[in-house]
Amino acid sequence: MFKIVGKDELGPDVFRFWIEAPRVAKARRAGQFAIVRVDDQGERIPLTIADVDRDQGTISLIVQRVGFSTRRLCEKEAGEFLRDVVGPLGKPTEIERVGHAVVVGGGVGTAVVYPQAVALKDAGNYVTSIIGGRTKSLVILEDELKAISDELIVCTDDGSYGRKGFVTMALADLITSGGRPVDAVFAAGPVPMMKAVAATTRPHGIKTVVSLNPIMVDGTGMCGGCRVTVGGKTYFACVDGPEFDAHQVDFDELADRLSAYRSHERLIQESQKEEECRLDAQIEKVKGK
Repeated sequence: MFKIVGKDELGPDVFRFWIEAPRVAKARRAGQFAIVRVDDQGERIPLTIADVDRDQGTISLIVQRVGFSTRRLCEKEAGEFLRDVVGPLGKPTEIERVGHAVVVGGGVGTAVVYPQAVALKDAGNYVTSIIGGRTKSLVILEDELKAISDELIVCTDDGSYGRKGFVTMALADLITSGGRPVDAVFAAGPVPMMKAVAATTRPHGIKTVVSLNPIMVDGTGMCGGCRVTVGGKTYFACVDGPEFDAHQVDFDELADRLSAYRSHERLIQESQKEEECRLDAQIEKVKGK
């Protein structure tokens, strides 16, 4: 069992958990993830390890409440426990001193690029961070990235905060501005965003790395659920990744595979709502007696 020692809300339906997992905290490097189960009956949920406190033996996981399993996880509070926290999994980010490194995070993808930005800065790079969300409330980890970045650009789709527009627009302007040349880009977020980042950097020959988020079950390469096509070859994101050369990734296939279980997920959520309604009705009936 793994104790939740802290929880805070970063935005609507986005929560940060601090969890006691000293062995994971000791071994984790930027880019790696953990697989979490709420209880014995729980689905395995892969989550990037956004931060660690090795002195306290804790890890930070950022969770967006989007489906049945993440909803159950987000209902947990500090002082409660999780059944399993397995990690660190995946290959860590290959950190080099490249010069000017740019990290691009869309939505909760910012949780992925934050530890990359920290590691890149520690390696002696000039780091520009570009983060964004649909609206101001969905921008996360701004203060944390501001503290370690040489430059920070915040974007919102609706213009409610920072620069109006997509993070890819800010990236394109940065590349063509005539200022400090961009030597490498690291991106994480929705598949369309990562695909657009790759399209932005490809004409300039800029090394671009994306962290992929395919369906994942065991995290050991045995189930094959996380397979992705990169450069025409099949890889397992859990053991070969999760980071790959963005210019080689088949993003269309990745998007198709991510949609495979959406109808099943909807059925589960509808069933859960019906069960909650029945329980509420029973409670009201008891109160009325």
